Amino acid sequence: MTWQSAVERTVTGLGYDLVGTEKGAGGLLRVYIEHEPQAGAERWITVDDCERVTRQLQHVLEVENCDYARLEVSSPGLDRPLRRAADFARFAGEQVEIALKLPFQGRKKWRGALRARPEGGESAWRLVLADETAAARKPGKARPKPPASPEVERVLDFSLDEVREAHLVPVVNFKGRQSAAPAEEAAATHDEDEGGRIQ
Repeated sequence: MTWQSAVERTVTGLGYDLVGTEKGAGGLLRVYIEHEPQAGAERWITVDDCERVTRQLQHVLEVENCDYARLEVSSPGLDRPLRRAADFARFAGEQVEIALKLPFQGRKKWRGALRARPEGGESAWRLVLADETAAARKPGKARPKPPASPEVERVLDFSLDEVREAHLVPVVNFKGRQSAAPAEEAAATHDEDEGGRIQ
């Protein structure tokens, strides 16, 4: 049994969800856990949760003769990575940042509200891109308002195999994570720009 499968079996056996693992310098083994998702409730990982998993993992890794020098167990943090199709489905509607394997329109990093695409199955996703004109505007330089026109969403369509990494955009909110852009059904159809993915 590999150390990854030993860790996964132990974490899930204790009733937690394994977010990810990584090995660092000097034999450091990091394990990221969270509570399994439950409808209508968001539970946070506590120190007691980390201690419970740490104790059990130390025992299992010793029995399985897994090589490591130090073990760290923690929550994935506010910028939780999205790695599996189930992660994308769970956090649909949230603000996420993705890094593509290959650049599209000269850039790899894109940020927006995550939505599922009705076509293409569980690997077909869409980012509703934030309006970047205000962020790019230099302070002190007023620009004339463009003529009024119906608001058109800009979106980036992608599949999971095009993504190098993805994570939630941190939201600091002591009442719990709230979506900065709630998922809504797109009512209007959009004309595709050149390139076929950004609309």
